[in-house]
Amino acid sequence: MNGSEQSTRMSAGDTQGVITIDDGEYQVTENDEIAAIDYELQQIESEMQKLADRKKMLTQRKEKLRDDALLKKSFCLSKKNWNNEDFEWSAKLRRTLRDTFKIEKLRDLQLPTMNAIMSKEDVILIMPTGGGKSLCYQLPAVISKGVTIVVSPLISLMEDQLHGLRRFNVRATMLCAKADKESVKATMNALVDKNTDLRLIYVTPEYMAKSNRFMSKLQKAYELQNLARFAVDEVHCCSQWGHDFRRDYNFLGVLKSMFPGIPILGLTATAPAKIIVDVQKMLDISGCLVLRASFNRPNLFYEVRRKPSDKETCLAMIESLLKNRFAGKSGIIYTTTIKEAEQLTTDLRGRGVKVGCYHAMLEAEYRSEVYSKWISGKYQAVVATIAFGLGIDKPDVRFVIHHCVSKSMENFYQESGRAGRDGKKSVCIVLYRLADVFKLSTMVFQDRVGLQNLYKVLTYCLDQTSCRRSLIATHFEETWDKSDCVEMCDHCRKPAAARETDVASYCRHLYQIMTKAVQNETRLTALKLVDAWYSKGATTLRVAGVPVPKFTRETGEAIVGHLLANGYLQEDFHFSSYTTISYLKRGPKSGLVASNDHKIPFKYDIHY
Repeated sequence: MNGSEQSTRMSAGDTQGVITIDDGEYQVTENDEIAAIDYELQQIESEMQKLADRKKMLTQRKEKLRDDALLKKSFCLSKKNWNNEDFEWSAKLRRTLRDTFKIEKLRDLQLPTMNAIMSKEDVILIMPTGGGKSLCYQLPAVISKGVTIVVSPLISLMEDQLHGLRRFNVRATMLCAKADKESVKATMNALVDKNTDLRLIYVTPEYMAKSNRFMSKLQKAYELQNLARFAVDEVHCCSQWGHDFRRDYNFLGVLKSMFPGIPILGLTATAPAKIIVDVQKMLDISGCLVLRASFNRPNLFYEVRRKPSDKETCLAMIESLLKNRFAGKSGIIYTTTIKEAEQLTTDLRGRGVKVGCYHAMLEAEYRSEVYSKWISGKYQAVVATIAFGLGIDKPDVRFVIHHCVSKSMENFYQESGRAGRDGKKSVCIVLYRLADVFKLSTMVFQDRVGLQNLYKVLTYCLDQTSCRRSLIATHFEETWDKSDCVEMCDHCRKPAAARETDVASYCRHLYQIMTKAVQNETRLTALKLVDAWYSKGATTLRVAGVPVPKFTRETGEAIVGHLLANGYLQEDFHFSSYTTISYLKRGPKSGLVASNDHKIPFKYDIHY
């Protein structure tokens, strides 16, 4: 054989072959060949992963550049001086403000918003709860021709606004699934009547999406030039990245194409830049005027308290707050579920506290009665569900107590923001307990950003040193100096030194307990995990080599919460016949803890 030739001898039944190259013979097994193929496949997979990562990075970069361009367009539009009274409607606007709404002075951003929307510009207004967003479409509706359509997710909020408008003799109505036939008929007819005195129609997004009759009347009103504008309240609900995404808000994406030239005003109390850009795309108003007020509510005092695990102790704490610190003052107590709202109302009444219960499943007449008694002062507080919310316009709410943590920082900001609308000092207290976090996580884990939002609230509650106001500001992409708080949060009023502890060793101890549970084919809830750590509960779950912590159980739970919020632990959800159960397992960062050099810093005052 010459040097350029090679030969192979292998029969069909052979498990190995002989390859002759030059003057040597080499044995090649099938395993060797498979290994070579596997290696090449791994190389291809690696290259594909690199390309996929590169594609993802470029796509994200492209989206960011597009979003930045939209933000620049909005910024350029905001450069126009909208805050003046040189428009043709300015005199009428000022006169109606005083004579109809009995208001002498406008608040920040109200005039620019009204001037822009009256100029037929699309606008998104981000303004804190109690900042006066509703006036930005109510006043233009009164002074302009045609009907203003207000899309709102809360029937209670619509009822409250209608009640207020009737006091000012402004004709308005609402459409929802509960509306009676006569009211619906009158509203539909008014839409196509050019001489109607109906100024505002409040409607739920669900009603708009499902009522062909209503959309047909809207088209007719548009043709008759009897449609003035759309106002979309809680506009963050349009975005799947928002904290309160509502699927029926997607339907609003047709408004621009169906009614060209009709301006859209989107309003929200809470929305980061990413959500605002998403909302603009969804409503087809990209690059519209965006007006954003500061999130700082300087008159609100923020406080977090450890919620006692014992029910009677917790009730005694709330009773003491209402009878002493908030004696003679009006407030709201938020709960998670309807059952909890009703039970807490009963328990507090049993302790001589005058409170009323308010939630979505109550009859409208009963809700109105509770609301009236609260407004008049017969009830000191309303116990309401956070899921339902409470559309209120009561300026002298002096306290808001969260009996359970909120599902997101946005929800917390909105709910606590119902206090102190008159600008006077008011108090916002969160009663925090780790068990409540796991109760909420089973409700939100199917949302795209549900757990992420909830863990941000958990982090807010666990923080023992940072200014509460600064934490809220950071979340909403604002920068506040700690001195701006002026001792209006629990940490700034009584500053504590930041004590940082490395909790990596405790994390490893918890992993040992979890490993034993897996070996025993047992799932661990947070309660069982902490019990086993403290040598409580089932003996089969305890690990002899794991020392019982010398610090309090409260501290132990705080460490578990910190590990969860930072990815060292992870929730694992399982459905049972009647409920969803949250178990704990190792989180995506668990591999880092294998190294004894890895540290997990936690700024928490360890209590022994």
